Amino acid sequence: MKTLVIVPTYNEKENVQTIVAAILAQNLGVDILVVDDNSPDGTGSIVREMQKNIPQLHLLSRPGKQGLGKAYIAGFRWGMDHGFEGLVEMDADFSHRPEDLGPLIKTMQANDFAVGSRYIDGGRTVNWGIMRKIISRGGGIYSRLILGFPLNDWTGGFNAWKKEVLQGIDLSTVESNGYSFQIELKYKALKKGFKGAESPIVFEDRRVGQSKMSMKIVIEAFYRVWLMRFK
Repeated sequence: MKTLVIVPTYNEKENVQTIVAAILAQNLGVDILVVDDNSPDGTGSIVREMQKNIPQLHLLSRPGKQGLGKAYIAGFRWGMDHGFEGLVEMDADFSHRPEDLGPLIKTMQANDFAVGSRYIDGGRTVNWGIMRKIISRGGGIYSRLILGFPLNDWTGGFNAWKKEVLQGIDLSTVESNGYSFQIELKYKALKKGFKGAESPIVFEDRRVGQSKMSMKIVIEAFYRVWLMRFK
């Protein structure tokens, strides 16, 4: 299955070279698409230089910071337009471990989509404070109760999708852009009858730079779950 790993970036110059190298080191035969939102730190320029020696590396430059959800949707569309059958979401900051990528892709190939899960056997988080653990775990339980599907990790962003799923849920109908984006994608896919399975991952706090998590993003997720349920 021709697979594309989509890596959104905004000011990730310290990470982008090493994450690309680490993905390729897994020898999975994947291509990589960096979706850069005109990073002021020159992330896009670094990727352009890398492309000279890495034919399977691609760059989608956007005019400014528009949010994670829109970056992924742009990446999904680019990937499907270029003939990719599997599309993977992955952070640039090593919070998603490259060594978990292979099992995630295999799980996707055996199902319709795969969720990188911190909350099943073999999954865990590393270097998280108690408040972040409460928000993440609580958000998953909250979403599961309201949306009614037995998924353990609703909020995680390390996921893999067959193109038929993304086509089936109609990306133009996705309204969330922050923390709730991942919840909405999974809910729409499950409501459409697609089969998803969870693959254990170890989620580490980012190595370099600052987390993009904010209370605004958490609040958006809190009320959007209800909008999804009753729309």
